Parts: sequence; C-alpha cells; structure tokens
Amino acid sequence: MTTSRLKTASILKIIPYFGKWPAWIDLYLESCRHNPDISWLFYTDCGRPATAPANVQFIETTFEDYKKLVSARLDIDFNPTHPYKLCDLKPAFGFIHQDQLTGYDFFAFGDIDIIYGRLGTFLTERVLQKYNVISSHERRLSGHFSLFRNNEKYRNAFRKIPHWQQLLENDQHLGIDESAFSKVFLPHRKHPKWLRSFWSLSSSYQRNTLYKEQFSTVLSPMPWWDGRTDHPQQWFWQNGTLTNGRDGEREFMYLHFMNWKSNTWLPKPLRNEPSAWMKLNKLVRVDIDVAAKKGFKISPEGFTAIDS
Repeated sequence: MTTSRLKTASILKIIPYFGKWPAWIDLYLESCRHNPDISWLFYTDCGRPATAPANVQFIETTFEDYKKLVSARLDIDFNPTHPYKLCDLKPAFGFIHQDQLTGYDFFAFGDIDIIYGRLGTFLTERVLQKYNVISSHERRLSGHFSLFRNNEKYRNAFRKIPHWQQLLENDQHLGIDESAFSKVFLPHRKHPKWLRSFWSLSSSYQRNTLYKEQFSTVLSPMPWWDGRTDHPQQWFWQNGTLTNGRDGEREFMYLHFMNWKSNTWLPKPLRNEPSAWMKLNKLVRVDIDVAAKKGFKISPEGFTAIDS
C-alpha cells in the first residue's frame, strides 16, 4: 500500500456534517486512509460508515445540539435553518473545538466533495515548519482546504472579521470562509506578490502564509496550470495517488468535484449545459473493495472502476 507520510507536524481537519452521507463517502474515506498522518473529525448525525479508517473519527450529535454548542462557545445565537450555513462557521472551528485540538500542530477546515491525493507530497516538512497559514488557492483562503497553526492567535483569528457575530447569526449563507476571513490574512490579494509582501510588514497575520494554487476544482472560471481553459475530464485515484488523463504523471493534491455534482457554482456559460455536470450522488458505480484494490476513475459520468 502506498501512503503519504508527513514527517513532523500533525493536522486535524474538522468537519461538521448533518443530513445524509453522499453516495461517494466510502471513496472519500478511502482517500483519507492513504493519508495516515492527517486526522479527520466529523460532528454528524449520519452515523459512522463501516469503511471509516482509524484516522477518521466521528462524534455523533444532532444538528440542533451542535447549534447549541456553537452558540455557547461563541456567545451568540447561532440557529440557522439549514446545515449549509456551517460553511460560514469554518473560521471559528479552531476556537469552538479547541478541546479536540490538544496535541495537534495545525487545524484545518474543508469539504467532502473531494478525493484526496498524497497530501504529504504537498504539505512537506519544510512547508509545515515555515508557514502558519496554508491555502490551496493563490489569492484567497480555500473553503475546501485551508490549514492554520494551532495556537491561540489563529484559533481566535476569526474575531478579526468585522461584525462576525452578526454575520454568523444571519440565517443566510454568506461565504465568510473565503471572503471576509481571507481579508484577515490577504487584504491586498489583487496586488502583485512583491507589493503584498510589502503590505505584510503591517500585520503579522499576513506573514508566514502560503497561498499556492493546487488546481483542484474542475470547471472553475480560472485557466488550468498550463493556461488552457478546458479542464481535465478524466481523473484517476490508485493507492493514494491522484492523477488525470491529460497531465501525465503529475500528481494533484486533491480533486474538488463540486461542479460535477451541481451546476450552482458553474461559470454562467456552462450552467445550462447538462453535459458539463452530472449529479454524482446518483452515479457511484464502483464497489469499495474493488476501488481500494484497483483504484477508481472520477469523471462527469460519475465514479467507476479504473478499468471501465
């Protein structure tokens, strides 16, 4: 078995998730299994999947009880009608769940419409020693994968967001994790890198940060790493390694297939083209035992065995 090993720092990724597990959850967990030096912690009412590896833990709770926990920890009235609002809560995860973070060097937030590659190939010992904040986007925090050093400063960094209490008490999803929270660490994101470095002298939150585009999200508006506007459509996961059918042996940190399961965030020209996206929640056509042994393919047609 090929696994991705981090040499020093430990990471806990916190994900509250309520409702029903997506059909691909076993494949997601299999990709977690091949990153044994990273831990995942779910707060959920979905139950513990039978295929969950040792590095993925679950705290069973209801959405109502979780909202009460958040309200008590943050001293606000957090009572959204839909779990999607939890995305806005990501900046505060380190503070809310600090009791679970004892012994970890980093905490992280993210999503589950993802298949991970070998994370340790990208989160190397040098990177984790040097940087306090790490994002998989170049000019903002990534809502699907961002890391923060586990200390009081970064657990409380969400308090730098203006009017954060009112934003969290608002029932609507506002995208705080990628918008308002990004401005704490990268307020001049549209400036050239040399000028951003100059501005960073005015705030310690802007220093020792790494924003490196990992080209994880297919069908996003941005060009691919090679400048092409068309993104790879065939992706392959085998023994922890993630590649695609166009970029040869180049490995990728993870695949975020948000735009293949819904047209909500597609670029406008593609939103009315059914061929551009499919509801992947209904298109998992690979047995987990086969996927673990032989790998699997991800495409607009869904999840299939690697030799299909």
